[in-house]
Order: sequence, then C-alpha cells, then structure tokens
Amino acid sequence: MPGSARSVRFVAAVLLAMALVLAGCASTARVAHEAAGPLDVVTLNLWHDKQDWPHRQDMIVAELRTLAPDVIVLQEVLQDVALPNQAQVLASRLGYDYRFFSVDAPSQARRYGNAILVRGKIEASREVKLVPLDDYRNAGWVRATVQGRPLNLYATHLHHTPEGGAIRAEQVAGVLELIEATAGDVPSVLGGDFNTRSDTPELTALKATFAEAHAGQDTNSPAHTTLNTHLGHPPERIDHVFVQRGAFRVVDARIILDQADAAGAWPSDHYGVWVRVMQSDVPRR
Repeated sequence: MPGSARSVRFVAAVLLAMALVLAGCASTARVAHEAAGPLDVVTLNLWHDKQDWPHRQDMIVAELRTLAPDVIVLQEVLQDVALPNQAQVLASRLGYDYRFFSVDAPSQARRYGNAILVRGKIEASREVKLVPLDDYRNAGWVRATVQGRPLNLYATHLHHTPEGGAIRAEQVAGVLELIEATAGDVPSVLGGDFNTRSDTPELTALKATFAEAHAGQDTNSPAHTTLNTHLGHPPERIDHVFVQRGAFRVVDARIILDQADAAGAWPSDHYGVWVRVMQSDVPRR
C-alpha cells in the first residue's frame, strides 16, 4: 500500500477515535449534569418585623422546610438591637449558608436589606449600592456550589413608587453591571422584589439575557399576584425569579406562602415564588 494512502487511513482512524472519545465525554457530561437534578429557588419579601414576626417566622420556616429549596432569596430583611438578623435566624433554623446585603454600615445596630440563603457552600460574595443612593437600594451576589455545581445567585429590591420606572431602569443597569463583573462562565439566577410587573419597560434590558422562571404562563395576570390582596394590596405580581437564557429550562413554578393559618395570620404581606429549573449547557460569554 502506498505510504500516502496508509497515512490518510491512519489520520482518519485517529480523527474517528477522537470524535468517539469527545462524544463519550459529552454524553458522560450530560448524564452527570442530569444526575445533579433540578434546582429549586424561592424568593420572598419578609415584610421585616411587621405584626407578630416570631409567629410569622414559624409559618415561613415550616413551609420552607417542606419545600427544601436549594436557594432562598429574601427582601426586607431587618436586624436591630432587640431583633436578631432575620436572614441569619432563618438560615440557622433551616441549615443553610447565607449572606446579608445592606446599604447600612456594618457598625449600625439597625440594618435593612436583602439576603441569599443556600443549601450548599457559599465561596464568594459582593454587594453594590444602587442609584440614586438616597433610595437605599442594593444588589447582592454569591458564588455558591449547589448539588456539586457552581452557580451565580443574585438578589435585589428595586424602587417602589408606581411612577418610578426610570429609577428602576437605572437600578436594573446597576444590577446588570454587578452580573457582568461577577458571572464569568457560571450560570446565573436572579431573584427579588422588583416592584413592577415583568412586562414593563424598565426590565427590558434585564430580559435581554434573563427569562422569568414561570413556564409558559401569563404571570402578570391577577391570578399570579405576589402581593397579598387579603392585606389590602392590589393583585399584582412584582416578585420574580429570573434565570439566564440558554442556561436553564423551567420545569415548574408556583406561588407559595399564600395561605393564612387558623387564627388568620399571614406569613407576609407578599406571597413567595417557588420555581424549579433544570440547568442546560452553559453558553460561553
């Protein structure tokens, strides 16, 4: 056989072997990835220490123990002289790692902000203040390992007035700057109280790379309200979980913590949002 023909066949055999190895690796990676299972995320506005917080805390803990989400994103988290940090208490009772984010100085006794709780290990965190600074808003990030996989998790709580769309848009830009600075090639999930529906102009920039995690439903209908209408709020969904487009597919989602107990007490003046997603192949940035 001529040497050139043997060389061609040898190269072809090597390329075929490499292709089979790569295909096997990809298949193994997909199997390992699916074995990690779904990712469950909850976002909830705690309503700080309003009404009977110890009783409301018990209601929230009972529901979250049952659901056992991988990630819990909290807003309106408070600590004070006679009030232990609410996120710390919930994390301790549930057995989660956590980070608390506040624009208030660490030296202050009274601090207010957001938190991320993780049923896993938090390896890094960062927080940023959002403009305007006199609005006292922030965004927080943690890099965590959950079910053996790395994740970026973000929390925020945006400006609250109905006419404040321009302010919220500026704050969304700040959140996106934090994401750009920290995400890298790791998939990202963002939860919080956005104080607006998901279809408003101020969230347009966010939705270019993030999708609301609520499978195929009109989440802005009154049936999906996250404001507790029994406590006088209008039926509006302003609490959202967003997942990175191309990195996750939504499996299930629903409203939680939306029932009063026998005595008529409510867990919060917001309902919680629970979502289940599966991680897809992560797009390179």
